[in-house]
Amino acid sequence: MTVLLTIQQLSITLQDNVVLSELDLSLNKGEILGLVGASGCGKTTLLNAIAGFSKPSHGKIVIDELTLSDNNSCVPAENRQVGMIFQDYALFPHLTVQENIAFGISKLSKAEQDKQINDLLTILKLEEYSNSYIHQLSGGQQQRVAIARALAPKPKLLLLDEPFSNIDARLRNELMVEIRQLLKQFDMTAIFVTHNKDEVFTFADKMAVMAQGKLLQFDAPSVICQQPNSYQVADFLQLGSWLPCQLDATGAQSLLGLLDVDTVSIEQQDFAYLLVKPAQLLLDTEVAENHKANAQVDYISVTEQGYHYYLSSLESSVPDQTLSFNKLSLYSDSVLSLKQQVSVSVKAHDFLFFQK
Repeated sequence: MTVLLTIQQLSITLQDNVVLSELDLSLNKGEILGLVGASGCGKTTLLNAIAGFSKPSHGKIVIDELTLSDNNSCVPAENRQVGMIFQDYALFPHLTVQENIAFGISKLSKAEQDKQINDLLTILKLEEYSNSYIHQLSGGQQQRVAIARALAPKPKLLLLDEPFSNIDARLRNELMVEIRQLLKQFDMTAIFVTHNKDEVFTFADKMAVMAQGKLLQFDAPSVICQQPNSYQVADFLQLGSWLPCQLDATGAQSLLGLLDVDTVSIEQQDFAYLLVKPAQLLLDTEVAENHKANAQVDYISVTEQGYHYYLSSLESSVPDQTLSFNKLSLYSDSVLSLKQQVSVSVKAHDFLFFQK
């Protein structure tokens, strides 16, 4: 595949505050990248640097073999062939839908403008709203207008700043699928910023997890979901619960029993946290003498997957407080009650241990 975007050792420092630190990534043509991280991690700053709104302190940004920014020069935003959709869409309230779309293509002939506008109105299902003003549209329709306006100049790269944050949950899921299909139809390379991991899993081909100006992990969402490279990544994305374990020659000792571990990347006889997904837990509500209770129910909710429980270790069964756990997430069809004592074990799987 053809590489469209390359970022090398990108750093931005503002008033002695390091906002981005030596960031490297590349994106192929037609791929959609989701930038995810906590507020203040640098993801929007990265978007602004690519767009040309922020000047890097160090590093290089290249799009389609054209250097947009390096240590010596910086191409102005209007000359980068980069489209931008802002969180609030930044549509012009005094212009109609078709006038908004036409805003960035005024240098084209009238015939070319009309064709481009009509094509986008059709593709984005906005034909009947072409003469409407922005305040007359729903949130989803406004988003479509913002996308049409950004696509009209035919940018090489499209940037979206939290594009789904202003949309209600049901419409958001529908729009994510619809807009992803649209971008694929245009073979458009895109980067979007979000706090929501589910948006990345639904919308993106690649995922970049950021924290404190650094890129923690960059890969396909499916790879990061199954193989997070650190405690920080797995914890931020809430990929499972944490079970404290003491590793020794016999395996991994936990309050849910001894786990048979062949090889782990952490030194033997060390303390670590096992990432446990709900499907990797076995629940036994019939506590017998040979199968004693080792957890209690602290939280109950109802979901489409059945009952969702948070379990914590029993105070009386914790000889070493470092191994105690809470908020161990479990889904089950079994009806449990608060403070009910249960027996839980961990299924054999490819164990992922991390240290904080």
